[in-house]
Amino acid sequence: MTEGNFVDYIKIHAASGNGGKGSAHLHREKFVAKGGPDGGDGGRGGHVIVRGNNNLWTLFHLKFKQHIKAGHGEHGGASRSTGADGEDAYIDVPLGTVVKDPETDAVLFEITENGQEEIVVQGGKGGLGNWHFRSATNQTPRYAQPGIPKQEKDILLELKVLADVGLVGFPNAGKSTLLSVMTSAKPKIADYEFTTLKPNLGIVEYRDFKSFVMADIPGIIEGAAEGKGLGHYFLRHIERNSILLFLIPSDAPDILAQYEILLDELRRYNPEMLDKERLIAISKSDMLDDELKAELKAELDKTLPVDYLFISSVAQLGITELKDKLWKLLNT
Repeated sequence: MTEGNFVDYIKIHAASGNGGKGSAHLHREKFVAKGGPDGGDGGRGGHVIVRGNNNLWTLFHLKFKQHIKAGHGEHGGASRSTGADGEDAYIDVPLGTVVKDPETDAVLFEITENGQEEIVVQGGKGGLGNWHFRSATNQTPRYAQPGIPKQEKDILLELKVLADVGLVGFPNAGKSTLLSVMTSAKPKIADYEFTTLKPNLGIVEYRDFKSFVMADIPGIIEGAAEGKGLGHYFLRHIERNSILLFLIPSDAPDILAQYEILLDELRRYNPEMLDKERLIAISKSDMLDDELKAELKAELDKTLPVDYLFISSVAQLGITELKDKLWKLLNT
């Protein structure tokens, strides 16, 4: 999936269908000059429904279809025949999509399961036919109910990536390179900050035909929780990851300090993120000789509060061990 095709935020104008009119028909047939009322009810207008689809990874398919309209209900007919309901309109979205009210920013619902359906705009109810209004004192009512008009509504669709493992790190820490090595994804890789502007997803193939999903999230900077850099744009994608893999380069001035800054940004954005499983990968470790690595390991064993390992995406060092640790965490 190319970066330009990853759409995770879109505004939709949804319109349901009108309810059909009830019929004011009076029964007529041979030898029955003045039959009673037999008008049928109008059909319901179509709903606009948001539906989960686990074959989708992005909202790109809605980029050029931002006006969704459901069908109108048909009018009632003679012989108490009810009009057909209007055709429902479905908005298929990837799992992890949050539906919001654009005016209040309130969350209406979330789509987290395949096939989950939520009505976002109700279709208009069909009107009652004149058969419902007959009485002892009014045996031939010549009126019926009109259908309830359609509703129109703007909604915001916001995708929070559903991945097993989310890569967390500062810009240019090597997250995209690691993703390209562990999966068949081809993210943009370059030697400057914020090369990655949108999340990239890849499937990591493990032993015995098993696999898990890894997400490369744009880099975090200090103040991201307050909206600096790409701010909230990417922090929300980390919310749904099962495991957070912190990627810190071995040439960082202070590995513990970088980890604590990253952790603090997550804490300030959403304290619940600290409940997730965490693992630290010290990247670019091919630049370290055995003596430097031993010294660094002795220091990290005393200071780092979570498990860590040394890796190098370019030299393919520690990649198999990393897969093993991630798989173990995912299945603990």
